Parts: sequence; structure tokens; C-alpha cells
Amino acid sequence: MSGATATPGLVLAATDPIRSFLSSAAASADLAADLRDLASALASEPSVPYRSIRAIWCADSSPDRPPLRQLLRDAQFVLLSPKPREKSDELKARLEKLREMQERKEYADLVRDVAPKEDNSEPFSSYKDQLGFGLHVVVIMFTGYLVGFAAFRALFSNSPVMNAAGGILGVVGGMLMETVLFIIRSSSRDLSSSPAPRSKKLQ
Repeated sequence: MSGATATPGLVLAATDPIRSFLSSAAASADLAADLRDLASALASEPSVPYRSIRAIWCADSSPDRPPLRQLLRDAQFVLLSPKPREKSDELKARLEKLREMQERKEYADLVRDVAPKEDNSEPFSSYKDQLGFGLHVVVIMFTGYLVGFAAFRALFSNSPVMNAAGGILGVVGGMLMETVLFIIRSSSRDLSSSPAPRSKKLQ
């Protein structure tokens, strides 16, 4: 990694005066070893940090040291491009999920006129349907009891046990009839919601 990118802050393009100063500083015995190594490394770089140049210039006490203003006179600033921001794993997963949802939506729109519509309606799916069915069952049970009670009363005179048995049989018969009607209604709904055969569509 170059010195321009290793040290943050202001970065200058290396000019001939700057390279000459760094080369002489790398060979100077008045500088510390770390500054000489830094000057030697920066002398071959296309750009150098201002902080490094200033630290080497301040530590250099040789009489032929150029003024700092003259050393930096023709140097131009180097604007470093910021590091591209990487997407987090969570964001990538979310974007992938949104992409899949968009693809499914586009596919559904594409086959909307071809694929049969799904009938998601179920019997007793609403509170109103449940309440209506419950009242209907109560009425059937009550009616069946009255019919059975009256029929057995006519057959067996005034026997309370037989009259009650007739009412119970009437309730059972009413429930059986309601069950048969429910099965018929469900079958009719399934047949009406099923798609037509493909052969009829092609005619």
C-alpha cells in the first residue's frame, strides 16, 4: 500500500522538488531512522501525504533544506476516491426477497388470463354464515322434534315415553336431512368453481 493511501489527510502529487527533498532526507544522517525510511519509501511514490512531508521537513536541520512554501509551490492536491460502500448481509437478503416477490407478481400478471382463478372461499368463512347455519340447524332440530312428537302421539296415544322417543327420532331425522343437503350444496359449489375442460375452451 502506498504512503498516500496509508496515511489519512491531505495528499499532494509528488513533484520534482518534493522527490529531490525526500531523496536527500533519506540520505541525511541528522534524521531519525524511521523518518529516513519514510522519506526513502515516499521518494518513489506518485503522491505523498502532507503530514509526512511536514514531519520530515521539520526534523531536517540541514542548511540546504528548502523553505516549505517553496517546496510545495507547484504541488497539486490528490483527491482520493472513497471506498465503495458494501451492502450488509441483511440488506442483500431483503433485496433478494423483494426481487423474488417482484418476479412472482410479474409472472402472476403474465398468466392471469391463462391460469384458472383460485376460489379461496370456504363454507362458513364469515361470522354471518356461521350464525345463519346455526339458526338453521336449531330450526331443523325444533321442527323435527315437533313432527316426531306429533306423529308418535297420534300412533301411541298419550304415552310420554313414546312421544319423547318420537321427538328424538324427529331431531335425528332432521339432522340427517340437513347433513345430506349440506353435502349437496358443497358438491355443487366445488363443481361450479372448477375450471372448464381445456377442450371446451379450444372450441
